[in-house]
Amino acid sequence: MFDCIVSLITPPIKGAVALIRLSGDNSLDIANSIFTKKIEESYRVYHGYIIDKENDEKIDEVLLSYFQGPKSFTGEDVIEISCHGSMIIANQIIELCIKKGARIAERGEFSSRAFYNGKIDLVQAEAINSLINAETLQAKKLQMFSLEGKTSSLIYPIKETLADILSLIEVNIDYPEYEDVEQITDEKIVDEVDKIIIQINTLIQDGERSKLINEGIKVALIGRPNVGKSSLLNALLKKDKAIVTSIPGTTRDIVEGRVNLNGIILNLLDTAGIRDSYDEIEKIGIEKSKNLLDEADLIILVLEAGILLDEDKKLIEMTKDKKRIIVYNKMETVKEKDPNKIYISALNKDIKALEEEIIKLFNLKELDELTPSLCSSREIGLLNKVKDNLFEAKKEAIEGISLDLVSIYLKNAYDALKDILGEEVSVDLEKEIFSRFCLGK
Repeated sequence: MFDCIVSLITPPIKGAVALIRLSGDNSLDIANSIFTKKIEESYRVYHGYIIDKENDEKIDEVLLSYFQGPKSFTGEDVIEISCHGSMIIANQIIELCIKKGARIAERGEFSSRAFYNGKIDLVQAEAINSLINAETLQAKKLQMFSLEGKTSSLIYPIKETLADILSLIEVNIDYPEYEDVEQITDEKIVDEVDKIIIQINTLIQDGERSKLINEGIKVALIGRPNVGKSSLLNALLKKDKAIVTSIPGTTRDIVEGRVNLNGIILNLLDTAGIRDSYDEIEKIGIEKSKNLLDEADLIILVLEAGILLDEDKKLIEMTKDKKRIIVYNKMETVKEKDPNKIYISALNKDIKALEEEIIKLFNLKELDELTPSLCSSREIGLLNKVKDNLFEAKKEAIEGISLDLVSIYLKNAYDALKDILGEEVSVDLEKEIFSRFCLGK
């Protein structure tokens, strides 16, 4: 049994209409106590007035919708009130609902109730928040797959196969004397586990790519001072955000920007030029630049065409094990160009070769062919946990370890799949996930 919660579910700004939602076991009673008409029939819209009967005050003319549980988003009785879009009016209605017994909803509490009432699983719940925050059509499309349940459906067959293997192991252990029971062998376990690992690897591979679409690519622009990093940032953003001068060390802190490239967000970070410096402020910026090397999904190492200094060589060595693109800026200064190098002129906004390389490196030309995939860090982390436990189960089966010990790793993999769907989610994890939601969701 849940108490009644109330919240504004449209942005808290002046507009044509504001929408207020109540959800909980006594939401219908509260609505009837403040509305001029008797609300009895669900799934219809009522026209009338919100009134404060104690003060004999008519607050606003509204449209009120009633959705009877469990056939509502939260699975509870839900009331939605459309009033005029004044925050004074919306706040009056919310305060009146609170006076009648409701309380203000916490972040994500409507979605949380939908999850606990079995209306959505955890993959769908996370998709709601990601859908709201989607910045590209591709990211929106991915979250729609999840919201429709198509992403969760990728997990169910794997979960069922693992359940079948675990059940068979259990029967073999408990009833070894039954001849009509299928005998589970190490070879069969290894064969079945290998098939599941292939499926999990595919889900992880698709998920990593989808995660980039959903969250964007963190791109660090690295190079020695005065090589053109800030000019490149401005060229990518198509506006002058970073200060550009001929004085080395102008950029002393991280300058950020965001750009949509072929349907994926590039989170651009222009860093302080990396060099030996005695300036204390510049040294802090340089240290931040070095730390970004481990955090970035992509490093764009900017060199000056026709010039290779010792500082450049150090940066080439420093980034050799990272996913990187080396670009040669100020291409107008060289006559003969190496066909194997990427040349740009950041100052002249001629960066097409770099953009094409990013598209090629992350396979961004095929974003229209998106399919359902798990794409949050939580989901991909749990998929890796599934894979690790499957490898351990396979290893023990090959070594002939007893079935009851092999089944421990299979059970761990099975539980991780349940965790993805939220079938056994802890209260702490639930609070952490839904706390990211906006108010009213």
